[in-house]
Amino acid sequence: MLDVMYFAWVRERIGEPRERVETDAATVEELVEELKAREPRYEAAFADLSALRVALDQELADFDAPLAGVREVAFFPPMTGG
Repeated sequence: MLDVMYFAWVRERIGEPRERVETDAATVEELVEELKAREPRYEAAFADLSALRVALDQELADFDAPLAGVREVAFFPPMTGG
């Protein structure tokens, strides 16, 4: 079971800030594919992975990162400095 959190426009498209997800995904990318298959709102949120960043247990990661041992996955748009 994973805690999946969504921030900014990702949260707006999905319609909730977080959820608990039961998954067999081995990587972040596989998790995204499972989520996209759920409903159109997930498909819309994850349509362009280059517009997203991911953190695993509050550490920035890549979409090919393994999920073994991970408790929390967060998806958010890139942050801009300023």
